[in-house]
Amino acid sequence: MAEAFKNIFNAAFLDRFAKDLKRVIPDFDARGFVSQIMDDEWENREYKQRIAHITTILRKFLPADYKEAVAKILELLDDVEKTYPDFSIIDDKKFGLTLEYGAILDNYVEQYGLDDYETSIRAIERITQFTSCEFVTHPFIVKYPDKMMKQMLVWSKHPHWGVRRLASEGCRPRLPWAMALPNLKKNPAPIIPILENLKNDPARFVRLSVANNLNDIAKDNPEIVIDLVKRWHGESKEVDWIIKHGCRTLLKQGNPEVMELFGCGSVENICIENFRISAPKVKIGNSLEFCFSLLNNNSDKTKIRLEYGIYYQKANGTLAKKVHKISEKEYAGNSITQIIRKHSFNIVTTRKFHPGLHQVAVIINGNEFEKYDFELIG
Repeated sequence: MAEAFKNIFNAAFLDRFAKDLKRVIPDFDARGFVSQIMDDEWENREYKQRIAHITTILRKFLPADYKEAVAKILELLDDVEKTYPDFSIIDDKKFGLTLEYGAILDNYVEQYGLDDYETSIRAIERITQFTSCEFVTHPFIVKYPDKMMKQMLVWSKHPHWGVRRLASEGCRPRLPWAMALPNLKKNPAPIIPILENLKNDPARFVRLSVANNLNDIAKDNPEIVIDLVKRWHGESKEVDWIIKHGCRTLLKQGNPEVMELFGCGSVENICIENFRISAPKVKIGNSLEFCFSLLNNNSDKTKIRLEYGIYYQKANGTLAKKVHKISEKEYAGNSITQIIRKHSFNIVTTRKFHPGLHQVAVIINGNEFEKYDFELIG
């Protein structure tokens, strides 16, 4: 069995963290620090609870004044950068970070620095070069919306790619597991100049963040993303990748403007035949197997985005669709292609399966064809 993720915060890590702190705070009580953290409840705490607990104890051992405490944190980062050459995010090929340090230090800023904007901004800018501070920026955006978005725009031109990435990632309207940003969901206009600055960024992780930000915006303001896509399309191979990845939700929704933009047009001469489900009942833990023939009756080769939708049974008895991609490619003119697919119903933590009626449907260029019933059984 894989080691629980929370155990990255273990005795060995805490000892190293305490020794590193002692180098910049000579009278730091390393033994007392570790002892207070690893109390009687330590083993029962989950990942986020451990971070919060470590942060609470760290506050007791740093200077009481927040500005002085941040100064020590920044001194710590300078020191470990020299001591551990691979500690910081070296380049955009990998996150060479020490996740534990970043999780603790950015949580410290979030918990205790919200009322000291200037000091916290300096801390975030430095800490994010070792980890990623997007969860910390959200509460600051909520409290200081105008100042913070201006700062994000400044960061979008920072020399360090990790800070530039934060400029986009830190203002994603729907960033998973982060504090909600209702104002940016409603009006993402302040985000657009940031994305404009970053769309040609040389760093791959920065461009990925731009795409993810676009996808977030598209869920609430599709027209804004469609307008951007039309303006950006064809600018470069990298930008075309960004807009395609940023439009993944719109593509799954079958938005006709976006489909046409990416070359997936009319389905007038495309059809499916001989759809078959291998078994009408599927046991949870097994897979749904189905097949069909895809007919391209156009005389020329045709680009087809082929997907299928699973209508999952919900606890209240209604069905909710989730779209899954099969392929997106060109099919020869006057061709028949046999498609075989398996869809797993293995138990996962991110989805709860409910026995009962389910449905499956083939989707071509955003157009859904006939639905077919099957039963999921326990």
